[in-house]
Order: sequence, then structure tokens, then C-alpha cells
Amino acid sequence: MDTPEALLKQIYLQRTATIGVIGMGYVGMPLALAAAAAGFRTVGFDIDPEKVASINAGKSYIKHIPSEEIAAAVRDGRLHSTDQFGQLHAVDAIIICVPTPLTAYREPNLTYIRSTTEAIALRLRKGHLIVLESTTWPGTTTEVVKPILERCGLRSGKEFFLAFSPEREDPGNADFSTRQIPKVVGGDDPVALALAQTLYDALVPKTVAVSSTKTAEAVKLTENIFRAVNIALANELKIVFDAMDIDVWEVIEAAKTKPFGYMPFYPGPGLGGHCIPIDPFYLTWKAREFEISTRFIELAGEINTSMPHYVVSRLALEMDKRTGRGLREAIILIVGVAYKKNVDDVRESPAFKLMDLIERRGATIKFYDPYVACIPNLREYPQYSGTKGLASLNREELRKFDAVVISTDHDSVDYATLCANSKLVIDTRNVCARVGINSDRIVKA
Repeated sequence: MDTPEALLKQIYLQRTATIGVIGMGYVGMPLALAAAAAGFRTVGFDIDPEKVASINAGKSYIKHIPSEEIAAAVRDGRLHSTDQFGQLHAVDAIIICVPTPLTAYREPNLTYIRSTTEAIALRLRKGHLIVLESTTWPGTTTEVVKPILERCGLRSGKEFFLAFSPEREDPGNADFSTRQIPKVVGGDDPVALALAQTLYDALVPKTVAVSSTKTAEAVKLTENIFRAVNIALANELKIVFDAMDIDVWEVIEAAKTKPFGYMPFYPGPGLGGHCIPIDPFYLTWKAREFEISTRFIELAGEINTSMPHYVVSRLALEMDKRTGRGLREAIILIVGVAYKKNVDDVRESPAFKLMDLIERRGATIKFYDPYVACIPNLREYPQYSGTKGLASLNREELRKFDAVVISTDHDSVDYATLCANSKLVIDTRNVCARVGINSDRIVKA
């Protein structure tokens, strides 16, 4: 008689398996589309009925994912979505792509992982492969997910199989989609590892096996900590070089011509997104268990979170030079509230800290973002939830503002019109210089 693992491997290789993806957001949606494109019947699970209805209607709610791609997968019967978690029993692999935010005290919040795992445990059956993709601290798969699943009486490595494969999404990156990025995979046992590799081999160009789920979890944290620390260094250099009247962006452009030993990272108004501002603190929290202080990580966090204060200080100084009253009663336009260029994701965006700090100095704030017409509900800055942005940037509108702060450098913004009709432009991304605009009204910060 064929074993559960042999049957699973066969249907993965034949692509006759049904894949369930839980969490149809910026990670789950591209993964579900990759599975559907590979020929698997794919079910997208989400607790939000509006997302479910949108997917089943072939409509995208994520700007950089075209509706046509979703519609084609739905039309061909390769993709459908549901909020009925009872259907988990019928799928052959369950991939968890739910958020892992921080609490108000900057500690890991595993609420979504726990509740999702509990929902799976109610429907767990022999032959299921469960893969966690959500970024978390090393040990979560075996210390949190596994015990919840085994409460039902089935055992990992015997009746079901458990693995971790960190998501590597870069929303809006036209050069690297889910189907082009290698996947790291760690299993709770050798059989789980082999099954997870077989599945992901059908979705991505290469899988990289590591010795354990804990190692795979550490890989993801290492990738994002590397970025956070190096961005913090670029931010610190910006402050130092500004004081010396040196253009940090010119320095970086020259330095990156070295073909070895240097990798460019760029300063900005602060960190944003669902990964880099959050993930390093998952390791910081776990390290305390071993009485270890993660000094580099914490220092990088301090520098990066201080950047909105630096930008607002530069804005206030330049306004004082021009008007003599700083930001009092000024009208300021923020350009870009998404956390990065060419996406509509506002999670952890530094734009909202900028807005809050500027308003606290007595100014009035408006915003424009071609990807964000209305600010969604925010936990940290609820006062901006539901705020609508300007519909467009034109000469008349721009001339109403005392200053413009470029927080996000979307490609679709008309920077020539913006700079020509603004009294003062605080450019936190060096976008004006990149597109060839130079003016004494532009201040890099």
C-alpha cells in the first residue's frame, strides 16, 4: 500500500493536487496565482468576504497584480476563493500566509498564526502537508504550530507533514515575481522537507533545502535584518554628510562603481512595509530568552525610526528661512503615503509619522498618492483613517502649498510640474535629481 507521503509526492509531481493558501494578501495572492499557473487547482482562503468576492469575480485589490491574471485563473477553474475554512479538509497542501505584526510593546504578535493553525487543526487529516510562510522567530513552527496541530491526535512526520518556507515577496518589483525567486525550505523531518521541495519545485525555479524549520525561519530574519542595518547606516551617513555639505546620494552612486566589497543601500524618511520595520524585532525578542542583546539590530531600529524627526526638522528649518515662522499655520503637501514606490501598501509607512509630526508643529497637512486615493484604517494613526487625497497634482493646487514633502517616489508622479510650481520641495528620496531636475527650491533631506 502506498504511504501518505508517496501519494502526496505523486500528486505534486503530476500537478493533480489541490493547494490551499490561507491569507490572500500581498504574499498569499501571488503564491496562489503561481500555484494556479503551475497547473494546480488552488483555493484561496481568507476571512475577509470582500477579498473572496473580488477574487471570484476576477478582480484584483492589489494594484501591482493585474485583474486579468486573476480572471484567467478563475475562468480556467484553477483558482477560487472562500471564507469557509471547512474546505481545508479537501486540499492536499495548506500554505499559511498570514500577518505577523508587533504588539504595541514591539513584541511578536502571533495571533493570526495561532488562530489559523487552530482552524487547520479542526480539519487536519492524514496526508496533509502544512507549510508556514509567515515571517516569525526561529522555533515558531515546532514550538507553536506543531503542538496545536498535534492536539487532534495526528503526529507530524507520520500522519501529516510540517514545513517552513519564508516568503520573499517584493511588491511592485517588475524584475522578480514569485515565480522567479528561489525558495528556502526547512522541514520538521526529512519526509516533510522532501514533500515541500517537491511542491515548491513546481512553483519556483529553485528550492534551497536547509536542515530544519528553525534554520529556514532564521534565513528570512537574516535577509531583512541585513537590509534594516544597512539602511540605518545609509541614513546615519546622510545626516553626517548633510552637516558637511556633502550629497550622500552622490557618494553612494560613486561608491557603487566599485565592483566588489560594496553594495548600495539608500537613505529615506524612515522604514515602512510589513517586513523590514518589524522582522528584526522578532529575533531581538527571541534572543532575550538566551540572555543575548541584539545591539546592532536595536541601534538600527533607533536610527531608522528617528528619520521622520530629521526630515521634519529640515522642513521646519527651511520654512523658517523663507517665512520666519517655521511650520506654524503652514499648509504642507505630502507626496506618497505608500511605504514604497509603485505599490498601494501603506503598512508601517513613515509618511504617517511625518504627517503627525508636521501637524504637531501647527501646520495643516494634505496628501497626494496616485496609488492611494483614501487612507485605510490605521492602528497607530487612526486620525488619518478615511482621509482622502488630492485627485491630481496641477499648477493651481501646488501653488496653494507652502511646501511639498516627497515621502514616496512613485514613478507616475509628474515631478517637473511639481518642482516648477512649488515654493519648497523637501525630497527624501533624491527623485528630483534622478529625473534631472535641479532647483534652489529643492532640498534633499
